[in-house]
Amino acid sequence: MLNKSSTIPCPLVAGIAHYQFATIHPYYDGNGRSARLLTTLILHLGGYDLKGLYSLEEYYARNLDAYYTAISIGDSHNYYEGRASADITKWVEYFIEGMAVAFENVLKRMQEAEYKGLRDQSDEIKKLDPKQRKALELFQEFHVVTARQIGALFGFKPRTSAQLCKNWVEDGFLEIVDFSNKGRKYRLSKRYKKL
Repeated sequence: MLNKSSTIPCPLVAGIAHYQFATIHPYYDGNGRSARLLTTLILHLGGYDLKGLYSLEEYYARNLDAYYTAISIGDSHNYYEGRASADITKWVEYFIEGMAVAFENVLKRMQEAEYKGLRDQSDEIKKLDPKQRKALELFQEFHVVTARQIGALFGFKPRTSAQLCKNWVEDGFLEIVDFSNKGRKYRLSKRYKKL
């Protein structure tokens, strides 16, 4: 179906794929997470990713009972005993509603940012590697950090953390605030402070 779905809108394909994967239930554990990951991939490939600004997980987590009620369709939980041929309209409606809620949340955030006069910084963020993007979360909480804090964020050993910080200083992502060997501290460089 995924290969032959050019006439079916991507969100419908994603919703159906999610349902089918959860219905087949190939793993002992993690089927829901895998189905949601598959859904995210399909939406991303279809141009609906919004660069991680929304998450259907948030929608599902707010009311897990509604998620399970919507996905539990058919006379049986077994794929071969009626579930594969069940009418999944309620599930698709639930799924599409979740996308609408997620997109409305993104729109709301954009409007709030515009109202506050914040400018779009996505180009600067795109230039960062995934670890640097993750490190920005740490700098939202702390103005100055240590290599140990950065290491804790990624589960790195002290030597790896120190090397990562050294590389980031050389790349211009971080600046050294305190040069002492044991208590070396870092802050975002002027270029990235605004992020």
